[in-house]
Amino acid sequence: MANPQATRTGRPDYVPPPIDGDFYGIANVMSESERALLRRVRAFTEGAVAPVIEEYWGRDEFPFAIVPKMAEIGVGGVGYQGYGAAGGSWLLNGLVAMELARVDASVATFWGVHTGLSAGSIYLCGDEEQKQRWLPPMMRFEKIGSFGLTEPLVGSATSGGMLTTCRREGDVWILNGQKKWIGNATFAEINVIWAREEGTNQVKGFVVGKDNPGFSVEKIRTKMALRVVQNGLITLKDCRVPEADRLQNANTFKDTAKVLRMTRTGVAWFAVGCQMGAYEHALRYATERIQFGRPIGGFQLVQDLLVRMLGNVTSTQAMMLRLAQLQDEGVMRDEHASLAKAFCTVKCRETVGYARELLGGNGILLENHVGRFVADAEAIYSYEGTREMNTLIVGKAITGLSAFV
Repeated sequence: MANPQATRTGRPDYVPPPIDGDFYGIANVMSESERALLRRVRAFTEGAVAPVIEEYWGRDEFPFAIVPKMAEIGVGGVGYQGYGAAGGSWLLNGLVAMELARVDASVATFWGVHTGLSAGSIYLCGDEEQKQRWLPPMMRFEKIGSFGLTEPLVGSATSGGMLTTCRREGDVWILNGQKKWIGNATFAEINVIWAREEGTNQVKGFVVGKDNPGFSVEKIRTKMALRVVQNGLITLKDCRVPEADRLQNANTFKDTAKVLRMTRTGVAWFAVGCQMGAYEHALRYATERIQFGRPIGGFQLVQDLLVRMLGNVTSTQAMMLRLAQLQDEGVMRDEHASLAKAFCTVKCRETVGYARELLGGNGILLENHVGRFVADAEAIYSYEGTREMNTLIVGKAITGLSAFV
């Protein structure tokens, strides 16, 4: 059968090369069993997520049918040891994050909030009984988690300005306050809530169930980014939490920061995957879109955009490869994670912008995919620490001078 692409272009010999955003073969450093997991992730994203994601993104809804399928591929707790977790290295965790975000940043964020921020808080700050109680069902995606840190009036200043309070009355803690932008909160059964203790002003962590007295959630609507993520405004009004549900090893904001340090690398990987997906869609479009009798991929200015995109994707992949190695070696510092988060999200914004430029007017249509990546890049750019705050963390490390106010 004749190649329809060759027929359209008048070039019987034209067969587009395979589209692969991993230009330097970063995934090839993994073992065969690890690559097998990555293949399962790609089969899941291509088979279960890609066919439905534009519809759910447009409707501002979450495709719950994908959750059991995500559980089947074994990505619960990649990088964690024990408690039913998938195990493996932090590099494997990062490549899974990249693969998920390559198809949809919202689905990647759902996974990152659940297995990273929420389960990670329990993994790092819970005692043994709490880990045994909560982590296995979370690793199986039977109980979904959320992570409540950011507040309506407090974002970057949360370490010293948290307004949500807690006080102990016998064996019960009373929580009051609000948490905003909390991913998965509209349906999560395990909500990790951070609050400042009255009197001591020390930050403590709690696991709050959706049915706890005094706990309520309102869905945040009209978002322009990560529309599939169900973000909630949590209100805690004399919310009662038993002492047994207080994370026993979360007693200061330094403990909260341990969780953020671990997960900030994941957001940088999301930025890599997001621009990887935008690049691949743009490249495919360039080989299929015919103008002046040939694919636009054969024009110099289009190839320039494609190579700019690929350079950004490849440089951030290489940066994240080294960062994951530092994390696996146990020597990664806050400034290492912050530099990656700041740099990769800036490059992500740039790359998706190039993809949108390449598609012209078609770039704003959901059916051409790139517009979704452009919008979602805006959220990745801001959450888990803005570029400015991460810049100050790195700046303090390299100068020895703090510019925080």
